[in-house]
Amino acid sequence: MQNFEAFKEKLKSPKNIVITTHHKPDADALGSSLALASYLKKKNHKVTVVSPTDYPDFLSWMVGNDDVLKYSEGGKGKSEEAIDEADLIFCLDFSSLKRINEVGDLVRESKAEKVLIDHHLEPEDFAQYVLWSTKAAATAELIHQLIVDLKDQDLIDKDIAEALYAGIMTDTGSFKHPNTTKNIFDVCGDLVGRGADTAKVAKLIYDNNSLNRIKFIGYALNEKLRVIPELNTAYFAITAEELEKFHSKTGDTEGLVNYALSIEGIKFAAVIIDRTEAVKMSFRSVGDFSVNEFAKKNFSGGGHKNAAGGISHTTLEETVSKFEELLQENKNELSTKTKIYA
Repeated sequence: MQNFEAFKEKLKSPKNIVITTHHKPDADALGSSLALASYLKKKNHKVTVVSPTDYPDFLSWMVGNDDVLKYSEGGKGKSEEAIDEADLIFCLDFSSLKRINEVGDLVRESKAEKVLIDHHLEPEDFAQYVLWSTKAAATAELIHQLIVDLKDQDLIDKDIAEALYAGIMTDTGSFKHPNTTKNIFDVCGDLVGRGADTAKVAKLIYDNNSLNRIKFIGYALNEKLRVIPELNTAYFAITAEELEKFHSKTGDTEGLVNYALSIEGIKFAAVIIDRTEAVKMSFRSVGDFSVNEFAKKNFSGGGHKNAAGGISHTTLEETVSKFEELLQENKNELSTKTKIYA
């Protein structure tokens, strides 16, 4: 960590601490935040977790969930008060303050010192203390590293271990992605040794679907999947009306893009969704095609080389048309078959 000794000194006395994470937090974002909050509370700090938005119900089992302030869901006043009173603000699992919506301006203007802990590309320079590495598979891996570096590994209990394991499990695609390193297994081995119930965590996250979500996925696969074999690309385009038809909740579309990517020969997959206020996009790839660069250049987005997101402020139809035009512009790269194994 940058300025680690000063950071360690800062934590020696009780502080008012805010932990925040990105818009629509996933298991890594929320798991890292709640695990860190539990650890810091054991060190006698007053800790408030602020989420810019709501998040999927299948994450509500994590210890500390009931105390999370959701800024856009009635938590604005208390969030502003906590940020105003904070001595330290931890920013987890995002590299730019724009990823936390209106909360970003509050954090930027706060007198508190900031701590950035993240594994995404191109971090914004706003924090005094930075633990950042694109080699980390998940922010949860970095939180574990931080606790170990602070020589507090024995404070990792079952609840902290399970929240961190959830983040690592999901951000490695259940240990299927290339970011699954030896260190990941070492960390997970430590978490299991400290009580993490891996079967329970997997069940709660992956096998806890509503009937509406299952019906929506079936509909999307049967009616909305478009495959362009000559470009090794597959994508879904989902309308706001279709989301409403299936009573879609936050998290119901999560993972849909992976169905497209799982098709034999597919190199680039996307989900394009009309969220009414904007069209949101999720991109995945295998091999050398960088969806981070694709999203950054064309859709004001970014992320990782093989997993990124973007946004469009035109209609769904116009966004899909632009997307298909861009596929043609990248035809040389996309039409080349990707060798999965050397």
